[in-house]
Order: sequence, then structure tokens, then C-alpha cells
Amino acid sequence: MSNNNSSNKAVVPEAKGALDRFKFEVANELGVPLTDGYNGNLTSKQNGSVGGYMVKKMIEAQERQMSSGSAGSQSGF
Repeated sequence: MSNNNSSNKAVVPEAKGALDRFKFEVANELGVPLTDGYNGNLTSKQNGSVGGYMVKKMIEAQERQMSSGSAGSQSGF
């Protein structure tokens, strides 16, 4: 019973470009040599650190928005 949903797709397709830029920004901050295209040479730890830090920063931004009363806005990353 497959639902055919890929976890690698943006929920909001229009955000894909911004998410990709954010991913490269985070990788650069962490010193992870992420390239556009194949990154199979990176370790799971390196890839996981990029994804984990992205989530941390997104949660922090959302918490700031919620505390300032502008929860409807989606900017701040």
C-alpha cells in the first residue's frame, strides 16, 4: 500500500529554488563541500549535518516569527 509520496519533493514547489540556495548556504557555513549534482562522495554524517542544521535554522526562524506575532509570514530564513 504505497502512497507514492517522495520525501525529497518540496511541499511548495515554488520554494525549491530557495531551499536549494539555503542548502548550499548551510553547507558552506559548515564547511561541507556540497556540489550541484552528484554528492555521493560525501559521508552520511556530512549530509546529515547539512539537513539537521537546515531544520534547526528553519525552526528558529519560525519561532521568531511566532513570538513576534507574524506567524502568517514565511520569510526569515
